[in-house]
Amino acid sequence: MATKDFTTNDPMIDPETGEFRVLGQGQTFNSVTAKISDIVLTPHTPWGWYGFFVVAGSVTGILMTAVTWLFLKGVGIWAITQPVAWGFAIINFVWWIGIGHAGTLISAILLLFKQGWRNSINRFAEAMTIFAVVCAGMFPLIHVGRPWLGYWLFPLPFTMNVWPQFRSPLLWDVFAVSTYATISVVFWYLGMVPDFGTLRDRAKSPFAQYFYGMMSLGWRGSVKHWMRYETASLLLAGLATPLVLSVHTVISFDFAVAVLPGWHTTIFPPYFVAGAIYSGFAMVLTLAIPLRKFYHLEALVTERHIDNMGKVMLGTGGIVAYGYGMEVFMSWYSASHWEFFMMWNRMFGPMGWAYLVLIFCNIAFPLTTLWVRKWRTNITFMFILSLIVNTGMWFERFVIVVTSLYRDFLPSSWGTYRATKWDYATFFGTLGLFTFLFLLFVRFLPMIPMNEIKLMLPSAKIKPKEPAAAGSEGH
Repeated sequence: MATKDFTTNDPMIDPETGEFRVLGQGQTFNSVTAKISDIVLTPHTPWGWYGFFVVAGSVTGILMTAVTWLFLKGVGIWAITQPVAWGFAIINFVWWIGIGHAGTLISAILLLFKQGWRNSINRFAEAMTIFAVVCAGMFPLIHVGRPWLGYWLFPLPFTMNVWPQFRSPLLWDVFAVSTYATISVVFWYLGMVPDFGTLRDRAKSPFAQYFYGMMSLGWRGSVKHWMRYETASLLLAGLATPLVLSVHTVISFDFAVAVLPGWHTTIFPPYFVAGAIYSGFAMVLTLAIPLRKFYHLEALVTERHIDNMGKVMLGTGGIVAYGYGMEVFMSWYSASHWEFFMMWNRMFGPMGWAYLVLIFCNIAFPLTTLWVRKWRTNITFMFILSLIVNTGMWFERFVIVVTSLYRDFLPSSWGTYRATKWDYATFFGTLGLFTFLFLLFVRFLPMIPMNEIKLMLPSAKIKPKEPAAAGSEGH
């Protein structure tokens, strides 16, 4: 087919030249399949993968040690005392749940809006969501002090009629996170079924053929299979979309239903949701940029993807900045002595340094640089920016939890907060666990959806406008 004899409504394809604007040039069905499947099926695992795996496994061992000591000694090993009865456990819980939001947004909402650029990043964003929920889900269990009674959080028909307290925010967290985890796992697995069929057919090891064949659920790529796959994907996307709003809204209720100054505010639900997407996309960048470099995926995860994620961060960062501004405004406009003192103390009190870190990392630095496309497409800069934003969003949770508690209504009960080594060990241990699980995913499962990428190639998209004239090139 000659270059001029095609028509397409796909915004990802230049209508004049047929140039595909999302993926690198020169990609074919076979090259995409070989590039992605060889990462999984290769018998020679890169030494760099082993190095990161050992480091992540060692840090995960620190987490296991910290949790074991916690079970033996109790939550007193943490720095949770009066008046700061909440500490690193809640901070880390909210931070990890927030990181998982980008995966659901990329997978569900962008799918419903037919945003083709999501296809190169949605798979490892979904994996990131699941592993972040694993890290977050452990905190409601371990921070209550009696983890062996964790089943009390579920509405089981106990003989003594000891039912869960449904007015407790802790219970809301359990229901929200468990629902979020279930939908995320099902959506993640469903998306990999066609790729499992491809890996089954390309695998040479009998064990790999059996494993991927079992995971593919008999996938043969027939028209009926594809119809059911696309229908199920859209239904799950419709179910998962409300979770983007509901999950972190429920998490924000942990604070908003309290009468404590700094917590009792109606702006928390949208403010928390925007902050979660903000930190989630920052983590996607933190993972995507090293992966594209280490596995030479520059043709699949392009500068366009980095640029689009920077735009999403710019938008959600603006909402977060608005939330910060409204907190300051309402502390003044409410004419409440307690609210005014809380905000003044948050800015200029003994822990004012944490608020300054928050403002620099979340507002001052990102929102002054992300407006410039040159910076949004600078890979090194975006990687550094993603680390800064993730740091800032952790400090946001730290400021919300600690600075609202350590100076409460009664000056006689004022105190301070200094995290213990076990607080730090638990936090850094979850980073190790997250990295450990993600490295296993990268090695044994396809990190980029092969079949969705191939459907975006020009040869799959461009349709003839009329029969090719005699002598024109065949397609």
